[in-house]
Amino acid sequence: MRQFYYGLALFLFLALPPVRHLLESIMAMHMHMQMMLLLVSGLLMAPFIQKKFPALFMNFNKSGYPGLLLFLVIILYWMLPRTMDESLELWTVELFKFISLPFLAGVPIRDSWPKLREASQVVFFLILGVIFSVMSYLYVFSESTLCNNYLMTDQKTVGYGFMFLAISILIYVLLILFTDQRQYFEKDSS
Repeated sequence: MRQFYYGLALFLFLALPPVRHLLESIMAMHMHMQMMLLLVSGLLMAPFIQKKFPALFMNFNKSGYPGLLLFLVIILYWMLPRTMDESLELWTVELFKFISLPFLAGVPIRDSWPKLREASQVVFFLILGVIFSVMSYLYVFSESTLCNNYLMTDQKTVGYGFMFLAISILIYVLLILFTDQRQYFEKDSS
């Protein structure tokens, strides 16, 4: 229950107008900080929501793949430059950002992750790595500004942030593939 309160407090803190305007004033903070923290707030609130609505998660996300797919769709949507622009200009899109990232991305991925096999988790990380690599290329090597509300240097900074995330994911996948991970995935016999 404490975890839910931490997630709710983080969510409400991010919704405060001064915090929101500060995080949205710089593109890298908007993409890599505000959106990630909204996702983390959903991850923290997920166990409470799972206990309150167990039938929803049993019917909707039995294998873990529907929640994973929903997570990827929401994340891909918010990586598009146009959606970042619209979230700054339209309050309805901003509201959708504050609903979709915690509740349509954070909660489903927390519910899906334990249901997935190890191979599916590795494939998921590889997909994220490819997505982040493509986004990095798009933001760094584009010759025009993709977001009307941000400068070209902000755009390149976001691209380098995606590059860092893609390299980090690649290193993590290599670590998983070339080290013994059985101790982390063994089921308790007791």
